[in-house]
Amino acid sequence: MNTKLQIDSLDKRILKMLVKDARTPFLKIARACKVSGAAIHQRIQKLKEEKVISGSQVIINPKGIGYNTCAFIGLQVNLTSTKTHIDVFNKINEIPEIVECHHITGKFSLFLKIFAHNNEHLKKIIVEKIQSIMEVTSTETFISLEEGFLRQLPVDL
Repeated sequence: MNTKLQIDSLDKRILKMLVKDARTPFLKIARACKVSGAAIHQRIQKLKEEKVISGSQVIINPKGIGYNTCAFIGLQVNLTSTKTHIDVFNKINEIPEIVECHHITGKFSLFLKIFAHNNEHLKKIIVEKIQSIMEVTSTETFISLEEGFLRQLPVDL
């Protein structure tokens, strides 16, 4: 957690409730924590300002909109300069099916999470959009058979 901010038991209760359902009304949180709605509002505002939390979002189930294949792709990039890495990153960022991009150490420069309609669509994205980037020297693809779990860090860490 943020070293500048002291997270107390009230903050932890608020965070636990919001992790379960980010749309929980402040008044419901206030009642559960036995404090005023204004106190909850102030605490949540403080947590946002300190970047402990950011926003709230609706999470779309990829399969619900026809994206049945999830894959992870490691990219090796010909790094002639820092600018090359930034150029590749900017081109990757333009591919909407790529939902995560991590700068990593080791064999790869970038590690991507991508959703595709099916394996044929995945192949098309890899060949036509990713491998066509001149600075990408190689890719390695890992197809996810099933997501075991996806979770937030526990509040008590």
